[in-house]
Amino acid sequence: MAPSTVFLEPDNLLTPKEKNKLRKPVVEKMRRDRINSSIEQLKLLLEKEFQRHQPNSKLEKADILEMTVSYLKQQSQLQMKRFFHKSSQFDFREGYSRCLQEAFHFLSLHKVRTETQTKLLSHFQK
Repeated sequence: MAPSTVFLEPDNLLTPKEKNKLRKPVVEKMRRDRINSSIEQLKLLLEKEFQRHQPNSKLEKADILEMTVSYLKQQSQLQMKRFFHKSSQFDFREGYSRCLQEAFHFLSLHKVRTETQTKLLSHFQK
């Protein structure tokens, strides 16, 4: 679409429909500029990742978006694995502590201390 010279009339002479018609290309250009700017920022943020997958190639916008989605999915999966690992460690520690509490409680119910009870309590305290 070739640029055209538009002689703008004063605002009060234009109908709302004409104003919208004049404003639409400007708004659309601003929208495209925002999209392009965001894609460029993604490219800069993930430049090393892109170079690892496609070195020495010019990336199209679609490539940048696809690789960003792939990278974010990969990072999300890694976070889930880390969370699950930490969660299972926490669960183990919590279970172990609960088991110790129950064992101490059980052993404390019996007034008579046998050698086995003493060794067991000593072992648990380590």
